Amino acid sequence: MIKVLIADDDAIVREGLKMIISSQEDMCVCGDADNGNTALALARELRPDIALLDIRMPECDGITAAESMLAEELCAPLLLTTFDEEDFILRALKSEICGYILKNSPAERILNAIRTVNSGGTVFQEDILKYVRGKISPPNGGEIFSELTSREIEVVRLIAEGLSNRQIAEKLFLSNGTVRNHISTILEKTGLEHRTQIAVMWLKK
Repeated sequence: MIKVLIADDDAIVREGLKMIISSQEDMCVCGDADNGNTALALARELRPDIALLDIRMPECDGITAAESMLAEELCAPLLLTTFDEEDFILRALKSEICGYILKNSPAERILNAIRTVNSGGTVFQEDILKYVRGKISPPNGGEIFSELTSREIEVVRLIAEGLSNRQIAEKLFLSNGTVRNHISTILEKTGLEHRTQIAVMWLKK
């Protein structure tokens, strides 16, 4: 059972998400909050698997709450965003948060995103990446993936498809340790900081 914490300052959105998630046999809503501070406190108390967080909230925004949840290893955050939050989106894409989805997404897409992030995968809607395309520059200013081997490119592509390390290992017939080593090498060669940035840079190229 995937335990989901919902945080959004719009009560109607919260109730709608509760109905969607509670209708699933493999999910339950363990708590809800209307601001980032309350969401963080509930995450510490309830230890959910996933925190579904609106980016823009009073007192503490969703990105700040998500970064604290990751730092304290409380849960995996999944951010809800809209197209009028460009600054928030750009800030979020530079963090280690592995899930971003538009608020107006169909219910099935939100549910699939929750399952993907829960399994250790990455979720980026192409619409979001199209919106910020050209606004994020690679740190080395050149062909960021040009020095990677064919195997490392395979790993990058699968990260961008949202696969977890375990799923990548199974698909490429590798051990989990080998996948982790590949990712470490990819980060070193590209100058990126984490797998989230790997996915973003691959999907926007």
